[in-house]
Amino acid sequence: MKNVYLGVPVKLGKNGIEQIIELNLNDEEKKLLYASSDAVKEVMSVLDKMSVSA
Repeated sequence: MKNVYLGVPVKLGKNGIEQIIELNLNDEEKKLLYASSDAVKEVMSVLDKMSVSA
């Protein structure tokens, strides 16, 4: 994935992030993740165009 930021699950401690928890996604979950990423990019594109014309 490029040009999109995602939150990831982590273990937090008194000094901040102690461990990044990696998830093994199956094919369906990966498909849904990419669809979500595409939807966010589309919304951001619309918002970018609004700020230019305003």
